[in-house]
Parts: sequence; C-alpha cells; structure tokens
Amino acid sequence: QICDTELLLLMKQNTKTFNSNNERTSKFADTALRAIEDISEELHDISIKIHENPELAYEEKYAHKLLVNYLQEKGFKVTPNAFGLETAFVAEFQSKAGKGRVVSFNSEYDALPDIGHACGHNLIAISGVGAAIGLKAVLEKFNIKGTVKLFGTPAEEKGSGKIDLIKAGAYEGVDISLMVHPSVINGGFINFLAIQTVDVEYFGRPSHASGINALDAMVLAYNNIGLLRQQILPTDRIHGIITNGGKAPNVIPEYTSGTFYIRGKAMEDLKALQPRVHKCFEAAAEATGTTVKIIWSKVVYDVNINEPLAARYEHYLSKKFDITFPPRDVQATIPSGSTDQGNVTYLVPGFHPLYDICTPVPTVNHQREFTSECKTKTAHEETIKATNGMTLVGLDFLIDDEFANQVNESFTKSKL
Repeated sequence: QICDTELLLLMKQNTKTFNSNNERTSKFADTALRAIEDISEELHDISIKIHENPELAYEEKYAHKLLVNYLQEKGFKVTPNAFGLETAFVAEFQSKAGKGRVVSFNSEYDALPDIGHACGHNLIAISGVGAAIGLKAVLEKFNIKGTVKLFGTPAEEKGSGKIDLIKAGAYEGVDISLMVHPSVINGGFINFLAIQTVDVEYFGRPSHASGINALDAMVLAYNNIGLLRQQILPTDRIHGIITNGGKAPNVIPEYTSGTFYIRGKAMEDLKALQPRVHKCFEAAAEATGTTVKIIWSKVVYDVNINEPLAARYEHYLSKKFDITFPPRDVQATIPSGSTDQGNVTYLVPGFHPLYDICTPVPTVNHQREFTSECKTKTAHEETIKATNGMTLVGLDFLIDDEFANQVNESFTKSKL
C-alpha cells in the first residue's frame, strides 16, 4: 500500500518521464523532417530527371544509376544490380548502436509505354529516398538502435519486380515495408485488387477462303469473357486486348494472340475467377477447331493493409498538414488498381497509401494529363508531405515498443 505522499511523488516521477520521452520523440521527429527538408530541392531535381527520361520495365538503367549514385553520396551502403536484377538496388544504413528493428521503403521508377510517368513513379522514387535519408539522420545523430533499407524496385507496371525480389530473399530480415503512391485522392485504407495476367495464343490453318480460323477463336474467347462478366462478383475485373489478329484480310489467320488481366478484391476471389476464365479460352478452341496455348503469369496479391501503420500515417498527415481523409468505409468503396507491393505486405507488415497531388485538371493515373501533373511543383510539395508522414511512421516503429507490438500483432491476425 502506498501513502498519499508516496503516491504524489510517484505521479510526479511518471509525469517527468512521460514529458521526457515526448521531448525525446519530438527531437527525433524534428531531425528526420529537417533532413528531408534540407534535400527537398535535390529530390525535386531527381524527380524531374526521371520524369524526363521514362524507361520501361526492367530497362530503368538511367534511373537506377541516378539513384544509386545519389544514395552513395549520402552515406548509404548501396548494392547496385541487386538480387539478380540489373535495375534493382538496395541501400542500407545501420546505426552504430546496433541493428535494432529494420524499417524498409520502396522506390519505383519504371514508366508506361507511350505515356511515360503517368503513374508518378518519379515521385515514388524520391519519396523512398527522402524517407530513408530522414531515418538515417535520426540514427546517426542520436545513436539509437535501428536499420533503414531502401529497395529500388523495377518493373512494377509490367513484370512485378517486387515478386522477383521476394523470390531472391530481398525482404528477409525486414520488419516493415512502407511506400506511398501519388493519386488524386488521399487514403491510407484504400483497397488494391489482386491481379493475374494471362497470355493466350490460338493456332489454326491458313488458306484463301477456308481453313481453321485462329481469329474466330480469339473473338469467341473475347465474347465468352464478355458474357462471363454478367456472372462474376461486382468487385471482380476482366479486361484484355488482341495483340495479333492476323496478317491480311484475304488470308484466314493461322495465328492470333491476346493478353488479359483478371482481378479480384482478395486472393480467394482471384483464385475462384481464374479457372472460369481459363475455360472461356478452352471453349473457344474447342468450338473453332483451333489449338490454344494459355500462359498464366505471376499472381500479384491484394494489399494486406496493416491497420496500425495506416492509421498512424493518416494521423500524422492530418495533424501536421491538415490533410483530410475519407472515412474508412468510404475508402473501401473507392476504385483502385493493383500493385506488387501487395505481395510484400503478405510477407511483412506494410502499407500503400494514396496521396493527392492536387491536379488542377480532371485526370487520374495512367492518363496523359496525369503524366504532366507529376512534374509540377505542387506534386513535389505533396510528395514531400506524404514522405514526411511515412517517415514518422517508420520512426515510431523504430523507437516505440508498444507501437511495434501493435503492428506485429495486427499482421499476425491478418494472416489467420
């Protein structure tokens, strides 16, 4: 039993400790954000250079070299051409105090065919760099335990480079994986769909006016899928193109090909949809007398959003920059695409928030207008805000045992 005087003394001691911890945490945060602010113009320059030199999946040699050189100059241990990929890299900094928890970020930098950086990967590239430098500044100045890793992840748009990194063991030993993505909305809890690509080829027999028509098979398969859409979940998606429809109108095509995407809100939806689409392709071959080759590619998972990480991100953006977020139930209804970050979030706790780059014209990702917006000063400023929020989340995970436990417990429950 504690007397009143002892209780009062204990309360004062606890208050002093609490205030001391808050003051220390504030100093950490100030150091991280100041480090990002100090390099903001350098990051903007890197962003513009990547934007003006768009490179397709697995061909991002210019961006790779630019980022590797910059990170080496900033004191990171950098491994270029990492994990068996010519345009991947990993940059690492470990505190002299010890490894501690390992916080990782992802930088993307591949572009889209014809329309360049219409998904803003030039901005994603610098957000990862900025966050890594922010945490590095804290680890250096205060000599606290911890490690920061930045992965340069090629081929997000086509090829799902992060899946290659996972297979190569890149994320082994990583505790959390964070990245942010430019958009026309703000949201830490927006769902991303699981996706799988399928390439289809039909083989017939050519002739002037008769034979086995491979184009008929492709058209029939396309129509089969159109009819199937009436019987699938509202959150499922199937879309595709004919990549080769024949050579001449007066010659029956002996060969046709197409590429299709199927998407589901979650992995179980995708797994249920895949065999139904497969049968559409097989049925077209059976009906036309052609033979068919069906090749299913890597499976890209939906994003397993870690609730404590995403909530903390929204908290910092709301508190420090007055950014408003739609309610979570509204965010769950917002249409979204797919990302190979989803596969990473099933391996380690992570998130993939969207942030608004405040475009003055009506546009969305993967449109030409969005390409132009991703090089504006406003887009850069909004990227720095999102980078700051992501950095503070990573910092909290490094220094706050209770928060780290919440993150890990939430991740464990999500896998059950």
